[in-house]
Amino acid sequence: MKAQIRSVLLIIVGALIFAAGINLLAIPSKLSEGGVTGITIMTYYYFGWSPGITNLVCNAILMFVGWKLLDRRTIYYTILGVLFCSLFLYLIPTNLPLLTQDSLLAAIFAGLLVGIGIGLVFLSGGTTGGAAIICRLLQKFFGWSLGNSMLIIDLVVIAASSVMIGIEKTMYTLIAVYIGARMVDFIVEGFNSKRAVTIISQHADIIAKKITGDLQRGATVLNGHGAYTKNPKEVLYVVIPKQELMELKRLVQETDAEAFIVIHEVHEVLGKGFSIVK
Repeated sequence: MKAQIRSVLLIIVGALIFAAGINLLAIPSKLSEGGVTGITIMTYYYFGWSPGITNLVCNAILMFVGWKLLDRRTIYYTILGVLFCSLFLYLIPTNLPLLTQDSLLAAIFAGLLVGIGIGLVFLSGGTTGGAAIICRLLQKFFGWSLGNSMLIIDLVVIAASSVMIGIEKTMYTLIAVYIGARMVDFIVEGFNSKRAVTIISQHADIIAKKITGDLQRGATVLNGHGAYTKNPKEVLYVVIPKQELMELKRLVQETDAEAFIVIHEVHEVLGKGFSIVK
């Protein structure tokens, strides 16, 4: 129950931040966006239609597709994401005075807010609908990064919207979209950043005890041998949060100054002690 409440709160906060980025920065500065949001903004510029209502209507078809292909939990949270995003896009006025006259500043902060908002919704296990549903599908079936797949889809929509907003505003929009995509990856992956560490040492048993004792982390011992010397060696494999990496290196080097350490970036870790698939 606590996890569900947390997910719903993430969706609400994320939707609010997302809508603020669109209605308070992107639209007043005559910028566009990618995906369904970009289409929503274009209809607002051309017809004066409410972004909230248009967003809700445009998401209907993609929601139907997502209902068939995504798991029920993701669909449930996506429905909430679409509803709250549409609600806040409807409630937050688009005709307030400009927060900044500088289009570059507007693009930077619009990208930050939109990226943070979408990232929080993704973190809950849902999406904001529209192109985000396609991104989830690309991640599920092809393993694509959420941020990179979103960037590709956004570029297609932005290229089409450049006819209406002009080349200069399109360039600012590209800046906003790129920043937003990077923020999505940072929110979804950065807060859970992990490192895999391979340690080859003559004192692997001592290092393993310190890892399990001092760091309270698990370690896997692999049997190996030197390619040249043929001498048997024990190899430690450890996955730890990024913030504990310096402590691990200090611990290893204090125990064996000649230890061979290889550090790998990790995209995602699932299992006991880390993220659990729900």
